Amino acid sequence: MEFGLSIPNRGPLATPEAIRALAEKAEESGFVRLAVSDHIVIPKHYASRYPYDASGKLAGDWGDCMEQLILMTHVAAVTHKARILSAVMVVPHRPAVFTAKAVATMDVLSGGRIDLGVGAGWLREEFEAVGAPDFDARGRVTNEFLEAFKTLWTAEVPTMAGEFAAFDGIVFDPKPVQRPHPPIWAGGESGPALRRAARHADVWFPIGANPRHPLDTPVRFAAGAARMRAEAEKAGRDPTEIGLAFSANWYREDLSRQNDEDDRFLFTGSDEQVAEDVIALHEIGVERLMFNFLRPSLEETFAAIDRFRENVMARVMS
Repeated sequence: MEFGLSIPNRGPLATPEAIRALAEKAEESGFVRLAVSDHIVIPKHYASRYPYDASGKLAGDWGDCMEQLILMTHVAAVTHKARILSAVMVVPHRPAVFTAKAVATMDVLSGGRIDLGVGAGWLREEFEAVGAPDFDARGRVTNEFLEAFKTLWTAEVPTMAGEFAAFDGIVFDPKPVQRPHPPIWAGGESGPALRRAARHADVWFPIGANPRHPLDTPVRFAAGAARMRAEAEKAGRDPTEIGLAFSANWYREDLSRQNDEDDRFLFTGSDEQVAEDVIALHEIGVERLMFNFLRPSLEETFAAIDRFRENVMARVMS
């Protein structure tokens, strides 16, 4: 099992000094992947529904977001071996050719350490603010941009004539270090997200806390994975080619939480119960787990990492 953790893109820990210290701590503690989330701007008022909380709203006072690609490049520069994951990139926010070039550049500069987590987005008002394509077409845009990325990364003479991305007669070099391209992690739990993972992804990377598509117990996650694999077969792919990852971004020490069926929510409870959840997901086929240890201070964050490493990771990896 590979463990990873979140790097702050906002708040009191989003400083060069704290980010470097956290990245170094993660590498020293055995975490192999560092995740950077994606918002460019958060509107002061929005009607869009945030999918990962029953309230439909982001928790806290948002607004001070660092740009994802630039922060990923910085994290790559202050680390030596950790992989850097976009968790996840809102694909329609940035033009296809630019994004493909930025990711390829990061992969070259990092020595092949980039994982591209992707999603279609949920915040209509942010799409409008950044001049992204039509929000209602975001699924089609995302799927077409993923095709564009792969073409640009792999074709000697890349050509595409799509609805949202078109290019011809261009030189696209340097190519990414990783072959055929950086691994694509498809986020999301809905039907369209499962179909996107089935068609385009190297790894399916859901968050378990979506109340409309809950994956908050091993049984529910296994059912979701089975649905994704069935979609892969429909798309003509071998389902075993698609790896499984899981994001537990709600993790807190000794958090008690029940789901809508009064079952214990994954990765809540005691350290022993959390370790049991790691083992249960591993038995289903999950090989990569991402956690959020960010706390109000760096000292509290380090303490959370140490506790998890000593009481959970050591238990499951011994």
